[in-house]
Amino acid sequence: MTSLRELGEFGLIDRLASKIGSGKDVVKGIGDDCAVLDGEDLYTLVTTDMLVSGDHFNRRWQTPKQIGWKSMVANVSDVAAMGGYPVWALVSMALPDDVDLEYMDSLYEGMIAASEKYGLTIIGGDTTHGDLLVINIVIIGKVEKENLCLRGDARVGDLICVTGDLGKSWAGLDLLRAGVQGYTEYHLEPSCRLDEGRQLAKHVGAMIDVSDGLASEVLHICEQSGVGAEVHKDKIPISTRTREAAEKIGKDPYFWALSGGEDFELVFTVPGSEIDMIKDVSYTVVGRIIDDGRYLVDGDERSELSGGYDHFRT
Repeated sequence: MTSLRELGEFGLIDRLASKIGSGKDVVKGIGDDCAVLDGEDLYTLVTTDMLVSGDHFNRRWQTPKQIGWKSMVANVSDVAAMGGYPVWALVSMALPDDVDLEYMDSLYEGMIAASEKYGLTIIGGDTTHGDLLVINIVIIGKVEKENLCLRGDARVGDLICVTGDLGKSWAGLDLLRAGVQGYTEYHLEPSCRLDEGRQLAKHVGAMIDVSDGLASEVLHICEQSGVGAEVHKDKIPISTRTREAAEKIGKDPYFWALSGGEDFELVFTVPGSEIDMIKDVSYTVVGRIIDDGRYLVDGDERSELSGGYDHFRT
């Protein structure tokens, strides 16, 4: 008998995907941040994420409004990675006995605030009883056909770039776990790069959001594009505040950046000859796409690029 821990989250996804065919009007099914459905003028994007208490959020240190906010942002980030924009959301929840009406009102206050910020409307959902608080959100979005970005669009010679800085969400999580005051706001109330995704989509090849760590996201691009990659450790953008948090509790900020996740930044590839076309978006070049092999380059040393959050192994 093979356990899910042995197989891993992404091994399980691959196994299930092998059993599922592609239906009519499905441009892209399993394997990207969103499913892509054909349309007359625009593609329709569909994504879903399930957040489970004790895994994706902790009710001891996150308010219900913060939990509601984060659950919506995590899904909007998937749409941003495809170059699109969100339109509608469906919200389903399993509710334990200790969730009362006031808690529900606050959860929805966070979801509605995020929906207003990112320009979408909650149109329905479902509720049921459960032992843990579980939130599942489906977002339906749109993207212009010429702007669709897929993980499989990377080409050999492309530069690998990332918006913003990395490791900040996991820095906050580890500070909270350690009971240490510090840089926790980005873990508790994250934002995503929807506007940047819309601008980048006009110029880039592959794109993916950082939900499971930089290493994992680059590896996903490699798998879908059939290419290799080099990521240069000294180029990974890590803020002063994240480095200070790591020093405070004896952690490695590069581990947070490569394997922590939930930064909701965007990783994208672009030919070097076209990178100057990207305007008004702050980004850092962290590596390049190569023919074969996936490497982390640290000075004169090259090691296998590995890591990333896995729900069945972490």
